[in-house]
Formats: sequence, structure tokens, C-alpha cells
Amino acid sequence: LFKNEYDILEAADGQQVLSLLEQEKSRILVILLDIIMPRLTGIDVLKLMAEKKYLASIPVILITGSTSKENEKISYEIGVSDIITKPYDSYIVKRCVENVLSLYVHKRNLERMVKAQTEKIKEQAERLKKTNDFVIDTLSTVVEFRDLESGAHIFRIRTFTRILLKKAEEKGLFDCPSLETEEKIINASAMHDIGKIATPDYILLKPGKLTPDEFEIMKNHTLQGCSILSRLHYINDAEFYKYCYDICRFHHERYDGSGYPDHLKGDEIPFWAQIVSLADVYDALVSERVYKKAFTHDEAVRMINNGECGVFSQGLLECFNEVKNIFQEYENTTVRLESVFS
Repeated sequence: LFKNEYDILEAADGQQVLSLLEQEKSRILVILLDIIMPRLTGIDVLKLMAEKKYLASIPVILITGSTSKENEKISYEIGVSDIITKPYDSYIVKRCVENVLSLYVHKRNLERMVKAQTEKIKEQAERLKKTNDFVIDTLSTVVEFRDLESGAHIFRIRTFTRILLKKAEEKGLFDCPSLETEEKIINASAMHDIGKIATPDYILLKPGKLTPDEFEIMKNHTLQGCSILSRLHYINDAEFYKYCYDICRFHHERYDGSGYPDHLKGDEIPFWAQIVSLADVYDALVSERVYKKAFTHDEAVRMINNGECGVFSQGLLECFNEVKNIFQEYENTTVRLESVFS
């Protein structure tokens, strides 16, 4: 029936069918399988083909002289493409094989197209992510240079955020739904002080203590940051934008409500903002600024635990105390500008 169009492989029993499959699976286009065979039945062969994932690429047409609806049902559940009942008409068999092959070719083409499109989307998403990261790091680094700090501050904040976030997850304080979400929070931490772009130099660079009025202007950088974020239309990821916004607005809130700008208390403060808040406080303490000398690691740890820089939750303090020695390893980290963008 098909010898003029295809090379025909014949098997005397079910076991030989499987042997031929192992040897010739890359060449086999379709299998016409009798349900009644020595050693292994057609259904047995079907089951073994399903286990080995052959049915995904090789269609099987079952030939049966039985009218058992149960066998037909089982065969379709396993993954047979069609069933032909004896006595069969050669024209019907030929058209059945042609139709099944056509469907499988179409299916393979669709799978190839979907795979190619998926890869393309992944590449576009990765390029967009790199662009987003670059712009975010650029904006953040501009802030740090205006503040007479090195770009290493961004690197350390990200690092401290990652360390605290991992510890909080380990202790069950925060359930991060995915590694992707975790990375979004870590990357969003770089935006915490973006609002300082709008802070006047005479306040940002003042070597002494700020007056009450000047401090009010400085505090406004949290809201200014949110305003800047709202204009960054290239951030088209709603989840990432939320983390950026929350961290920017709430990283100066304190657990007892003494922070700003909204005087939130306790768990009203998004947990990711609490983490960045503690990371920022530690880095500010151990870094030299125009208005102060750097504190030692031990002094910074004591001040944070004593609430001298605002109150943090007990759970977050426990996380901090368990990783404080890791923080110290990064305390004096300096990086070149291009490293911040990597």
C-alpha cells in the first residue's frame, strides 16, 4: 500500500516493534500497530512507547479486529492517533495515514515556531532587563556621586538586602514566591535614594547638622523619589515598580511609627522596605559622610540593636545579628563605576 512512497519496516511481534523503534526511531514517521500480536499486545507496545515518550514524535494507528470499546478507550487514553477496524478498506487506511502524518507535521512546525518565538521573547526580555538595570544603576549612581559617595554604596545595599532577604526567608519571616521576585526586590533596593536627585546641594552636601527646616526638605526625598519613579515609563513590570515605589517611599519608616513620610507602624511597612531600611542604616553608620566620621562595625551593630537609629522589628534584628559578620566582610567594599552596572 505504501511501498512506492515510503521505506517499510515490518515486525513479527510486539518485542520486535520496540527493538526497531530503538534502532530506527529517527527515521520512523508512523506506525500501523496490530492490537493482537505475539509476546506483547498492541496496547502493551503503546504503553511502553508512552513511557519512553515516543508518542510525542511518532504517531501510532492501531489496527484491530475487535469491537471492544474498552480497548479503544484505553488506546486513546494512552495516546494512539487513530484506530482502524478490520476488515479495512485500503483507501481509508491510506487517507488515515496521510491525515495523521499531516497533523503531526503541522504539530511539529507549530512546536518549532513556538520554541523559536519563546526564545525570541526571552532574549527581548533579557535585553530589556539589562537596559532597565543599567538605567536604574545610572540614576542611583548619579545620586551617590552627588552625595559625594562612591558607587559602591549601591553594591553594598544590594548585597546587604540579598543577605537579609535570604536570612528572613530561612527563618520564615518572609515567603518569597520565586527567585525572580527575590531579584526584583534586590534590584529595586538600588532606587531607595533616587529622590535625592531633587534635593538641593546645599542640604545634600552640608558638612554640619541640618536645621529643622533643612531636615524637612531632606525628608522629602522619599516622596520626590516616588514622583521620579512615576515618570520612568520604561519600567513596565508592575511587580518591580511596586518594589521600587515601596522601598523609595518607606525606607525611612520605623517599626514604632517614628519614621517618615507616613509614620507607618509595624507590619504596615512593607517587609522589603524594612530590609532595605536596615541595610541602609548599617551602611550609613560604617561609611564616612560629609557630616560625620565612620563608626566601627561593632559600634554600628550596638547602635542598631539599641534603637539609636530608629526601631526595627525583633525578627529583623535577629536576622541582622545572625548575618552581621557577613556584613562586615563588605563594609569597606569599593567598586569601579563600570562594576556597578554589571
